[in-house]
Amino acid sequence: MLLQEFVVEKVENKKAAGRWKLFAVLAVCASPMIASYFTYYVIQPGAKNNYGTLLDPRNYPMPNLNLQSVDGKPSELTALKGKWVMLQIDEASCAETCQRKLLEMRQLRLVQGKEMDRIERVWLISDQQPVAEQIKPGIAGTHLLRADKATLEKWLPTDIAAGTSLYDHIYLIDPLGNLMMRFPKDADPNKVKKDLSRLLKASAIG
Repeated sequence: MLLQEFVVEKVENKKAAGRWKLFAVLAVCASPMIASYFTYYVIQPGAKNNYGTLLDPRNYPMPNLNLQSVDGKPSELTALKGKWVMLQIDEASCAETCQRKLLEMRQLRLVQGKEMDRIERVWLISDQQPVAEQIKPGIAGTHLLRADKATLEKWLPTDIAAGTSLYDHIYLIDPLGNLMMRFPKDADPNKVKKDLSRLLKASAIG
């Protein structure tokens, strides 16, 4: 009788150990998603703290953008998954405001110090005109990709109350490919920096 009880107990212990191992594997697999949602809904800057407008990523799933590099090669933003992406949209002519945003994105990345490699910068060019050569040296490292403006307008939200357009904002995409923040027109770089720093510190992904 004692031997039978010993065998039963040993089998039960093995089953319990197997269940714990399974839970551990599932936890590891799910941890990036858990971290993302924890960042959004628990650690994320509250309404009194964040500067940018938080967007519910479920409302803005990324469409197939059919992007092209400036030399005509096909590309997609999904190639940058695993990184935080600062995104701006403008025409190739890139007037003063456009150039200022591009330079601000560069500086915002640099001031993150050792965390800067977690951030990528993207300029989605909404027409087929050539980009002025004099602009390129100051934005080295920015991904220049051509996109269809109509598709972008269906995807990216603007500030309707303020009457803004796609060209007025910098958007933020998380490492899982979710659109999750929009910064206001003529954004204060110091306040944007604080939002980025807070997100990078709070998130274990990217």
